[in-house]
Amino acid sequence: MGQVLLDVDAMRAAAQDAAGLLRTLGNVDRLLLLCQLTEGEFCVSELEERTGIHQPTLSQQLGVLRSMALVETRRQGKNIYYRIADERALKLLKTIHDLYCG
Repeated sequence: MGQVLLDVDAMRAAAQDAAGLLRTLGNVDRLLLLCQLTEGEFCVSELEERTGIHQPTLSQQLGVLRSMALVETRRQGKNIYYRIADERALKLLKTIHDLYCG
């Protein structure tokens, strides 16, 4: 039987990516925002109403999510809409939802 060689460098890079995502999800406000965004796209005022997270904390946490490339935005008039940009994060969030909120 042949032994399968693991690409340790690739595994290390993937582990670093996963650890970064898990650190980001480790903040209650960011996790709550992302959980809301699993339901679709929302503007800032809708997110504030749905989560109870108020300014400036809301903007700060959305900025972190943008810098981590977890959310994308689009502008419509005066409103900025947020949606989840990372498909892997969306799958993980849905699993978390099923385990803890389902």
